Order: sequence, then C-alpha cells, then structure tokens
Amino acid sequence: MPRDHINEIAAFLAVARERSFTKAAGQLGVTSSALSHTIKGLETRLGVPLLSRTTRNVSTTEAGERLQRRVGPLMEQIGAELDDIGALRDRPAGNIRITCVDVVIEVVFRPRLAAFLRKYPDIRVEMSMDPALTNIVEEKFDAGVRIGESIERDMVATRVGPDWRFSVVGSPAYFERRSAPATPYDLSNHNCINLRLSTAGGYWPWEFRLPDGRDLNLRVEGQTAFNSAMPVLGAAVDGIGLGFVPQELAAPYLADGRLVEVLADWCPMIDGFYLYYPSRKRNSPAFAAFVEVMRYRGAAATLPPA
Repeated sequence: MPRDHINEIAAFLAVARERSFTKAAGQLGVTSSALSHTIKGLETRLGVPLLSRTTRNVSTTEAGERLQRRVGPLMEQIGAELDDIGALRDRPAGNIRITCVDVVIEVVFRPRLAAFLRKYPDIRVEMSMDPALTNIVEEKFDAGVRIGESIERDMVATRVGPDWRFSVVGSPAYFERRSAPATPYDLSNHNCINLRLSTAGGYWPWEFRLPDGRDLNLRVEGQTAFNSAMPVLGAAVDGIGLGFVPQELAAPYLADGRLVEVLADWCPMIDGFYLYYPSRKRNSPAFAAFVEVMRYRGAAATLPPA
C-alpha cells in the first residue's frame, strides 16, 4: 500500500475517534484545513463519503463506521508492533500518558520526575489532570492514579505513595477573624472552601472519624468552590476560608506558617495512591522504567492481582 494511503487512513481514524477536525489536527500536528483536504482526497479515491460534517459536529457515515471498525484495530496493532520493535533499542524510548489529579502530580510525580527524565532522555511523559474517574482503556492512557479502594480488581496496581490523610487548614489571618473549630460540628460557623466532584456533580464531603470510631461525612458551606485541590489550597493561603486538602500538599505551608492546621485528631488515614493499568503483558520498557521509578518503597508495595 502506498505511504500516502496509510497517512490518509491514519488521518481519517484520528478524526473519527475525536469527532473533531480541530482535535485530530492537534494530535497529528497539522492544520485543520490540511486535514480536511486529506480526508476529502481519501473519500474521492474510495468514491464514498466517510464523514458527515456540520458546523458543530463530525460523525462517521455507514462506510466510515465500517472502515473505522475494521481498519482501526489493524492500525493499532501495527503501532503496537512498531513500539515493540523500537523497544529493542539500548535505551527505553517512547510516550507515556497518565491521567490523574493535580495532587498526585504535585506530591507523587513532581519530586521524582526531573531525575527520571534526565535518566531517560528518549522518554516523553504526558500527564492529564482529570478529577473524573477516566476510563484509561477507552481514552488510550497507559495508566491512571487513584486511591487503592477505588481501583477495579482486574487492573494491575502499583503503589506510588504512602497512606495519607486530609487536613483542615486556614491562614493565620483567617483565624484572627474567627476562632478555630474545636470539633467538626463547629465548621457550620466557618467559611469553608468546597471541592466539586466531577463524577457526581456535588461537593466532596469532609470526612472525619469520631472518638467512638464512627465515620462522619459533613457537607460544609462557603463562598467558594473549585474542582481541584490546588486552588482550594491557594484560597486557604489567601485567607478566604478553611480548606480540606491532603496533608502532604499542605505540609510546606504548615511548616513556614502560612497555614495552620485544626481538627487533626479527627482526620483519619486514607489508603495511598496507586498507579493502575490493564496488563503487564504489553508494557513497553519505557513504561516499565516509569513504574519502577515511581514505585513507593515503603510498606505494602503492590495490590495483589485479581
């Protein structure tokens, strides 16, 4: 098959997968107009329309759906075989795509990433911040990161961080205006910074453990809300209100006095973060090197496979 035909099919599959010329063009590193010209050339050569285009949407025709269904897996297999051949090089090389939340990037990956990239200059790492529980297979990520209790049992999981807990924190300026809460129930009198859950649409409940061992989940109120932890931390530092953030994320600010922690005795430990992925069988040397560097070296390194 001529190389131009392969490029045309690859271009079509990108548009069909993304349902967008703009997104597909960004992935392929070409302009939208050039990509559209390529697709039109393929349609002309085949004699059938492959895509239905409107001002807002792109969808596959019956012929396009058939081409995507039958040829798409073959192209993926070719790509996988080429990756395997490339893995025979002396140094691990290739792309690694990870989906996680901003807290994981800050407290798990950031302390180790610079040294990893220096050691493996032919590896490229892309981290996508997404608080939703992304399907890593459908979205074509190599791996994701979650706390251990939320990982499906058919996934391979490697621990990348210790057990941790949330901290209720506020700035000294905030506590000059309001007295510190003595129990979680006192939070009803405070301006609390909420974290919105992308998957459920509501706010993350603040989780505490009572002296008798029972769990307490509180819905708090305040003037501000965010959908990731870093801006919650920043708002707390700015004196807007009380934040509920991972203790390790708040630690530098607690150490230098920019934040003050309250209700520490009420905040229970939580299972640590795990890097999870579908199978060990086809992992590239690049991904294997990444997992090895990011692996948590403390107790209980991995979850058992299903």
